[in-house]
Amino acid sequence: MTTALVTGASSGIGEAFARELAARGHDLVLVARRAERLEAESARLAAAHGVEVEVLSADLATPDGIAVVAARLADRSHPVDLLVNNAGVGTAGSFWELPLDDEVAMIHLNVVALVQLTHAALGPMIERNSGGVINVSSLGAYQPVPFNATYGATKAFVSSFTNAVVEELRGTNVRLMVVAPGYTRTEFQDASFEPRALPGFVWQSADTVAATAMRAFDRGRAVCITGAVNMVAAAASSVMPASVMRRVSGALTRPVS
Repeated sequence: MTTALVTGASSGIGEAFARELAARGHDLVLVARRAERLEAESARLAAAHGVEVEVLSADLATPDGIAVVAARLADRSHPVDLLVNNAGVGTAGSFWELPLDDEVAMIHLNVVALVQLTHAALGPMIERNSGGVINVSSLGAYQPVPFNATYGATKAFVSSFTNAVVEELRGTNVRLMVVAPGYTRTEFQDASFEPRALPGFVWQSADTVAATAMRAFDRGRAVCITGAVNMVAAAASSVMPASVMRRVSGALTRPVS
């Protein structure tokens, strides 16, 4: 039986990945700051699917938290076959009005922690010549995101970084994929963004995102943009002038006064 480690597993897309992977019969290592929520989720998944679930409480916004998870990924005696780098945070507002410490902390979590954990996972996987990593990015990676400027930039990094390492892994049996969800109904969305009223078809559930991502990973895809609407939006951003994309994105993300 294979083992998957999921970061940010206490809610939202991370929790949905944990459910999807448990239903597929994977043992799990669940990582998040909120130990009580992880313990409750662990009990539910173990009872429902008969899998072993390990809880790892760690704050990936801190060096100590990253070190704990990196050490688990490097443990050759209990190998991790799949890493889902999902932990992330966002802020909303005009960049110059936001606390700089929060913006820097977001870069550390969304970018630095992801890079360090990907590195920790790939070493043992290359030695075994098996395994995989899924990095969770965002549709925001495909265009500037006014009023979520730093968040969008971190996700652009995740997309570029993952695509580059995918090519470096060519010729191995280790897989890497970036998944780019659009608007997804989660606690993260509620806490980090206040988008203008959008039609229902724009939104996805976290379960849909996780299931779509795993099907794409099964097929050996390097990039998974979840949902037809999001695929069209990403394609449009690649051909439209940057000035147009800034205005369109800003119209959607500008705070409602």
